[in-house]
Amino acid sequence: MKYTSLPNSDIKVSKICLGSMTWGQQNTEEEGHAQINYALEQGVNFIDTAEMYSTPASKETQGSTEKIIGTWFKKTGNRDKVVLATKITGPGKAMAHIRPNLGFSKAALNDALSKSLKRLQTDYIDLYQLHWPERNSNFFGKRGYKDDPSEEWEDNFKEILFNLNEFIKEGKIRKIGLSNESPYGVMRCLEEARNGAPKISTVQNPYSLLNRKDEIGLTEIYHREDVGLFPYSPLGMGSLSGKYLKDKNAKGRLTLFPQYSRYGNAQAVKAIEKYVEIANEHQLKPAQMALAFVNMQPFVTSNIIGATTLDQLKENIGSIDLELSDKIIQEINEVHEAIPNPAP
Repeated sequence: MKYTSLPNSDIKVSKICLGSMTWGQQNTEEEGHAQINYALEQGVNFIDTAEMYSTPASKETQGSTEKIIGTWFKKTGNRDKVVLATKITGPGKAMAHIRPNLGFSKAALNDALSKSLKRLQTDYIDLYQLHWPERNSNFFGKRGYKDDPSEEWEDNFKEILFNLNEFIKEGKIRKIGLSNESPYGVMRCLEEARNGAPKISTVQNPYSLLNRKDEIGLTEIYHREDVGLFPYSPLGMGSLSGKYLKDKNAKGRLTLFPQYSRYGNAQAVKAIEKYVEIANEHQLKPAQMALAFVNMQPFVTSNIIGATTLDQLKENIGSIDLELSDKIIQEINEVHEAIPNPAP
């Protein structure tokens, strides 16, 4: 395994992070525990979750993933061996079952954090993230920003960050991060940090061969401001493995939950075909090639991989040992130039 540090901290993390959003729905508690055990054996020390998980989100399964991690901590006593990241839910009608005051007010932060700590059976979170912005912005499949004249949001970055700082002072949070965020949101947080607010360490955004949108405006910020990308969906929900090219009904999230159409449009499929072709020509597993591309990016702190089986997990973690040649990178970039960001 390879390691780095959460930016602006001395917290050592593996370059592969174990994603957990399937635990509690696609995966049982036993399977979740088995994944954690295997990942730790391979040197992975970083786990990411969220209060809204498992997914798809529902009232019946909300918090189930955190509970599974919590029972593993209780069973093994290995809390000190894991760097733990979780997230507070942003606003949205579909999440009304979580709390009536969705968003990042002080009351909402206190409610979310206290309940996460209880489910996780721990007294601190290493990295606490805002799952998506309160304001109207371009995330969850939106390429460009569109103004909403009816928006009532007012700039509250300073208030949120100083509220989070109270939990940092109490020892309940070590570092903070954003998720599904734009250059505007990241820079506003960094501006506040220059005036005494706690500084963000990471931004958890989608990043893969199908979505390199962060390279347009955010990766320069990551470099110059010492912030790390914490990428999710590096396989486009499994689509970059190529399994759906062979069988549209292949077992996986995209067949179990067809509402996830983000990675299935015609341009994305065309790009996937080309990336799989490159992998095959170089005798590589398509999934490992896709993950290795993300692993090698200098702005990536840790790559969030997910799996529903131990075989998938083994293959995904094994991507850390794969080095892509200059020729492969050139061929990947040629596809990207022809079909840029088909699945934002």
